[in-house]
Amino acid sequence: MPQPTHTTEADFLAAYSIHDYPIPLASVDVCIFTLHEDHLKVLCVKRSDHPHKDRWALAGGFVDIRGDDNLEATALRVLAKKTGITTPYLEQLVTIGNNSRDPRGWSMTAVYFALIPYVALPQTGSEQSQWQDITIALTLNLAFDHQQLLAMALTRIRAKVLYSLIPANLIPAPFTLTELQHAYEIIMGYEIEKKSFRRRLEREQVLTATGQSKQEGAGRPAALYTLKPECALFNFKRQLDSE
Repeated sequence: MPQPTHTTEADFLAAYSIHDYPIPLASVDVCIFTLHEDHLKVLCVKRSDHPHKDRWALAGGFVDIRGDDNLEATALRVLAKKTGITTPYLEQLVTIGNNSRDPRGWSMTAVYFALIPYVALPQTGSEQSQWQDITIALTLNLAFDHQQLLAMALTRIRAKVLYSLIPANLIPAPFTLTELQHAYEIIMGYEIEKKSFRRRLEREQVLTATGQSKQEGAGRPAALYTLKPECALFNFKRQLDSE
């Protein structure tokens, strides 16, 4: 049968239906990280329905083509629903699509990771969510391919910690330099030299002193700082372990 011809693009679009062709399931999965009780933790959600009912999974959801302007909007919507947080550090990690990751059919997902200070999780409806220690989460039988996605996100974060300020997004502001250094050490898994760490921060002038202080021990109070807004995406020229 000959295909109809269209004199204008408007005519073509008016007659076009996206459902004339098979389309994949489209979703966003978000690895939401925080620091709590001196551990790096990730938000896990227990699935309340099939497939993979009662298994833990990353926070995620299908793209709402009517309400989400783009993939980042989907990720922010998922994040707000799961944690109540609306303005976190958010970065796209990878996009994966194949015919095996979801038993419902050909599926593609845009994977993001978010870094937020610890918050108590809202428990809504039949959905159970909790902060899982990252070492435990990596051993769970997570739904779909989420164990692989979580491992990829952790690798990215540990690499970025060496040359960026992303740990500042995991602790409440204002913070002391000791608290910031400890955030780095928790993610990296080892201690770093105090003088070298502070020399790096002072040299690049990435923090703003609030004029306030906090008692951290028997000594004099420690100064409190915030990250300069223009330095949120700042990258150091040298990696932390090369100082």
